[in-house]
Amino acid sequence: MCVVCRERFEQSTLIRLQCREGTLELFGGSGRSFYVCRDCTEHKKTSGQLARHCKSNAPMELLKRLKEIIVDVG
Repeated sequence: MCVVCRERFEQSTLIRLQCREGTLELFGGSGRSFYVCRDCTEHKKTSGQLARHCKSNAPMELLKRLKEIIVDVG
């Protein structure tokens, strides 16, 4: 389930992320994670949801990092 739009998708179509030390990263294999769908990467609520999941006060930095991750994943 996408944490932004709360819709259910096939797991293979979602981006699996985690927060480590206040930074957004691709899931590394251990720890808590969450999913974001590709449509929600451009949604206006995304930065707030990422900040909530990462317990961060810098939502725009998290959104910028999400876009970097998406470019890297392709």
